[in-house]
Amino acid sequence: IMEQPASQFKSKSGMQRIFAAFGYSMEGLKAAWQHEHAFRQEVPVVVIGTIVALSLPISSFQKLLLIAVLLFVLLIELLNSAIEAVVDRVSLERHPLSKRAKDLGSAAVLLAVLIAIAAWAVVLYNRFY
Repeated sequence: IMEQPASQFKSKSGMQRIFAAFGYSMEGLKAAWQHEHAFRQEVPVVVIGTIVALSLPISSFQKLLLIAVLLFVLLIELLNSAIEAVVDRVSLERHPLSKRAKDLGSAAVLLAVLIAIAAWAVVLYNRFY
């Protein structure tokens, strides 16, 4: 089997790769904040929700769950934004597959939000009722 030449875009190795990956991640978060309105709306909800979760008289595991589902919404929002960026990069022309890709990403965000709401509802209901 012939070995393929290394891509100029292939990542580095070791600690250099870790530092580079961290930098790319920070650039991604910065881009999301600058260009994605939904992300900017969700971040304050996550911050406030985290403060509330940490202050509730519930177990550490429940606090973790409440914070994790909020971060899960942000994670899915980032993936949705990435899908939308790639679709727009390929073509700004209206196309049924482009619409489907964007709608599927949006549906993923909706499901993440519903999971977060359900988790918060269950934990708060079990604690206070």
